[in-house]
Amino acid sequence: MLQEFKKFVLRGNVVDLAVGVIIGAAFSKIVSSFIEDVITPLLLKPALDAANLSKLSDLTVFGTVKYGLFLSALINFIIVAFILFLIIKGVGAAQARLANKEKTEAPAAPAPPPADIQLLTEIRDLLKAKQ
Repeated sequence: MLQEFKKFVLRGNVVDLAVGVIIGAAFSKIVSSFIEDVITPLLLKPALDAANLSKLSDLTVFGTVKYGLFLSALINFIIVAFILFLIIKGVGAAQARLANKEKTEAPAAPAPPPADIQLLTEIRDLLKAKQ
């Protein structure tokens, strides 16, 4: 049962799907941070503030640009991607070991030929013996 579980986990499709989900989640954090912390303060904040102005001194050109949060999300993505790279290399090595182990096991004995082939072989041998 443990061997079957190993084969299931080490199949390429399962690993590829897991990597895709993890990378997608990490990348979505980068996009969200870029939109919320960089783009929105630069474009939308001045327009929203202008609607609520009571005096001219309240006018701010830009909202607070939180580029540090964006850089933090980018660094987190790079760390997650690198760790996944190391995990995938380990899984690849485990798959190679499993494949080598299966190759070294004794191959199954070949199946006997069908009855008609056996009969034809016997007839051939008898004809050779008569000559």
